[in-house]
Amino acid sequence: MAWYDLLDCELGTLFVGGSGAGLHRVNFLRGEHALDDELLALEDETGEAAEQDPEAARPAIEALAAYFGGAPAEFDDPCALPLAPRGTPFQQRVWEQLRAIPTGATRSYGEIAAAVGKPGAARAVGGAVGSNPISLIVPCHRVVASDGSIGGFASGLDRKRWLLVHEGVEGYAA
Repeated sequence: MAWYDLLDCELGTLFVGGSGAGLHRVNFLRGEHALDDELLALEDETGEAAEQDPEAARPAIEALAAYFGGAPAEFDDPCALPLAPRGTPFQQRVWEQLRAIPTGATRSYGEIAAAVGKPGAARAVGGAVGSNPISLIVPCHRVVASDGSIGGFASGLDRKRWLLVHEGVEGYAA
């Protein structure tokens, strides 16, 4: 059964969705149809219509709430749930590298490209980072441009800046 729940936090509302296979989606809701879009994406990934199920989502919701409450952002055991993002083999390798970036640190798109064995593929890495369906737990916000500038973020640069500052990364305060 596919499930989801919502978490209201300092930066807006997070959609948290998964299935028996694990956690599929963690994204900020943006726009009038954002919830419907997330539900359709989750159904596309799982083949099942999702039902709101706070109990199924509880481990992920609690870990994310603790993160926003100031607890360390260590999702090595991703909320006691396996991750189940759908993506190409290249995207999966990039997302694995994102999970290796420690809290309080950043990596450039080029560094990630080199780490996945594709030096010079920084733009392709940017595409994979931008399509990450499990934000925060797969910390795409920790990837910045090679010159140290903030780069992009699907959920908005203000959110990315807030997340980096929240994690103690220096040089990104507004």
